[in-house]
Amino acid sequence: MSTPAAPQIAQELLDLLADDQHVRAELAADGSLFKGYNARMREVHERNAARLEEILRSHGWPGIHLAGREGTEAAWRIAQHAIAMPQFQRRCLKLLQAAVARGDADAQHAAYLDDRIAFNERRPQKYGTQFDWNEIGDMAPWRVDDEKAVERRRQALGMPSFAEQVARVRDQWRQSRERAPADWHARQRDIEAWAREVGWLPRGEPSRGR
Repeated sequence: MSTPAAPQIAQELLDLLADDQHVRAELAADGSLFKGYNARMREVHERNAARLEEILRSHGWPGIHLAGREGTEAAWRIAQHAIAMPQFQRRCLKLLQAAVARGDADAQHAAYLDDRIAFNERRPQKYGTQFDWNEIGDMAPWRVDDEKAVERRRQALGMPSFAEQVARVRDQWRQSRERAPADWHARQRDIEAWAREVGWLPRGEPSRGR
C-alpha cells in the first residue's frame, strides 16, 4: 500500500481543523454555538470525520511518524468533536490507544477522548477532562469514578492537577458567551434524549443522572 507524504496528510488534517475552528468562532460570536448542537457545526464535524475515516482505513491512526505532532493532534481534535458518531469515536479511541502504546501518539489525547466517550455514554470519567453545568449554575466536572484515582491518572500522564483543571476551565467559561441553562433538569433530559437518538445510549434506557 502506497503512503502519501506525511506533510500532505498533516496539512490536510490541519486544514480540516482550521475549518472547524473558523466555523466555531463565527457561531460563538453570535451566540448560536451555545444553543444545542448547531446544525452547521455538526455538518463540519461529520464532514471532517468522514475524511479522517478515509485516512484511518488507509493508514491507521495518523500518528507522529506519519503526520507529525501537529497533524496527529489535529486528528485527535477531529475525532474528539465527532460527538454524534458513537461508533467512529469508539474506533478512534482504540486506534489512538494503540498508537499511544507504541509511542506514536500523545497519551493525554487518548485520556480526553476516553472521557468524552464516557460523558456521551453518561457514565463516570477517568481523567476529569469533561465539564458541564451543574444544578446551581456552575461549570463543573462531569462525574468521575474516583477523585484520588483521577489525580493518580492525571499525574501519570503529566497533566495538571484536577483542581487546576477545574480552575482553568471555569476561567475559560467565564470569558465565553455561554451561560448556564435556565432549566438544568430540562437540559439533562435533552442531552439524554439526544444520546439515545444518535446511539450513545440504548433507546428506553433509564436515566443515569449526574
